[in-house]
Amino acid sequence: MGPHPAVAAIRLAVRRVLHDILTELNTTAGVPAATAAEHLPERPPEPLVLVACSGGADSMALASALAFEAPRLGIRAGGVTVDHGLQSGSDLRAEEVVLRLRELGLDPVEATAVTVGREGGPEAAARDARYAALDAAAARHGAAAVLLGHTRDDQAETVLLGLARGSGIRSLSGMAAVSGAGGRYRRPFLQVDRQTARKACMVQSLPVWDDPHNADPAYTRSRLRHEGLPALEKALGKGVVEALARTAQLSRDDADALDTWARQAEAGVRDASGVLECAKLYALPPAVRRRILRRAAIEAGAPAGALFARHIEEVDRLITGWRGQGAINLPGKVVARRQGGRLVIRQG
Repeated sequence: MGPHPAVAAIRLAVRRVLHDILTELNTTAGVPAATAAEHLPERPPEPLVLVACSGGADSMALASALAFEAPRLGIRAGGVTVDHGLQSGSDLRAEEVVLRLRELGLDPVEATAVTVGREGGPEAAARDARYAALDAAAARHGAAAVLLGHTRDDQAETVLLGLARGSGIRSLSGMAAVSGAGGRYRRPFLQVDRQTARKACMVQSLPVWDDPHNADPAYTRSRLRHEGLPALEKALGKGVVEALARTAQLSRDDADALDTWARQAEAGVRDASGVLECAKLYALPPAVRRRILRRAAIEAGAPAGALFARHIEEVDRLITGWRGQGAINLPGKVVARRQGGRLVIRQG
């Protein structure tokens, strides 16, 4: 008798991602992917894959699937839990998660404490601190990848948040299955719903911790999860989450294609000194032109996370709605101005 369907689903999702990681590692090492399995015993130490685990159902299900699948593929499995220090007793809960991960057979396992700032709001600040800690842990242990437990439901929420911000197709594309420097972060569960992960924990008798912040209406994502999405499903019927996740993938495909087009077009809209020429920019489709402008602003020093669609629209008007207006101030003390038919974007 095979495993419970929920357990089988999460293991399959993890197995696919681990196969991808192995294929990439072997290709990088010069071993053809088709013969990778033959060369696995000859590899230097077995690659390490870490799971980021909060102790919640999604990440505990992910940790259990990693612990089961990794040894079968010649991969070491470890875990990291991040203590954000935002709740009383969070250090004790982090210690409990470490014990649970070790009981699953993961090694190395560690808890790392972070200090959460205030920039960008509580959710964004906690996320920034968490990823910085995960980056440091991955570098410290030489991990090939870090698995994250974001589910299809999380993806749907991310798409709705992007839609509410009105920040364009890239926001609608949600979370990528592979992200971070060198593809460090992997999200095996983007096609797995939250209930499947919780069911997998239940049938395996895995203890889980439900973060009270996830039910706190003070947080935007919490309100969306407990009020917004249920209201949409009531109004539109079941299947909203699946449709939003599908929208994310379609949007990502479109956004990737437009990004490629913009990179290819950029060289042709600069003069011999590398300055952007307004007439050539004007001739481009708006979606391509605005990507070039955003890229130029970031290269000049504007923080990507603080650069919103409204900023790029203002810069775009220097090209499409030129009335002799003054310079546009952007985040990071970057200034964009039109001078003699050219668009100059620089700090100061």
